[in-house]
Amino acid sequence: MRRKLLRYFSRAERLLWGLSVVFIVGSFCAFDRENYLTLAASLIGVTSLIFNAKGNPMGQVLMVLFSLLYGIISYAFAYYGEMLTYLGMTAPMAVVSLVSWLRNPFQGNHSEVEVNRLPLCEIPFMLVLTAAVTVVFYFLLRFFHTANLLPSTLSVTTSFLAVYLTFRRSAYFPLAYAANDLVLIVLWTLAAMEDPSYLSVVICFVMFLVNDGYGFLSWSRMQKRQQQRREELA
Repeated sequence: MRRKLLRYFSRAERLLWGLSVVFIVGSFCAFDRENYLTLAASLIGVTSLIFNAKGNPMGQVLMVLFSLLYGIISYAFAYYGEMLTYLGMTAPMAVVSLVSWLRNPFQGNHSEVEVNRLPLCEIPFMLVLTAAVTVVFYFLLRFFHTANLLPSTLSVTTSFLAVYLTFRRSAYFPLAYAANDLVLIVLWTLAAMEDPSYLSVVICFVMFLVNDGYGFLSWSRMQKRQQQRREELA
C-alpha cells in the first residue's frame, strides 16, 4: 500500500507534502505545543490538498474531516463566521462534491475526476449566488458578534466560490481556495496578535496557499491532458 502511494504521487508532490508537514509540525512545536486538535486539522487539511491536486475524491473525504475540526478551532476564538462557514457550508458542499467527483471519473478512472469547463452563461449565476450568500452571512455574523467581521465575511465569499467551483469540477477551484487562504492568513494573524499560539494556524494556511497554487497548476495540466486524450479517441 505504501509503495503504491509512493508511485501514485510524483517526486515533486511528495516533496511538497513532506515540506508542508515539516513546517506545520515545526510551527506547532515552536508556537503552540498544546492544541493537538489544531495540529491534527492542519495535517489532515494539507493531505487533502495533495489528493485534490490529483483530482482524487479522497481529497474531498479528508476535506469533510478537516472542516469539522476547523469549525471547532474557530469556535474557540469566537470566529463564528469560520465556524458557520466550514460546518454549515464547506463540509456539506465537500460531501456534495465527493458525490459529483465519484459520478464523473475520467474514462472510468475513479482516482481522477473529469475536469469540467463552466459555460459562460453560468458565471453570472455563480456570482449572483455568491453575493447573496455573502449578504446573508454578513448579517448572521454580525448578529453573533463575530470577531473581525469584515475579513470574516470576505472569507465566506471566497469559501463559497471555492466550494461551488469544486462541486462543478472547475480547474479554477484551487485559485478560489488560494484567495480564501490569503483571507485566513490575515484573520489568524489578527488572532495571533492576541494569542501567539495561533501563529501555528497562520503557518498552516501559508502552506495551504502554496499547495493550492500547485493544485491550480496540476488541474490546468490535467485539463489539457484529458482534452488531448479525448481528441485522440475521437
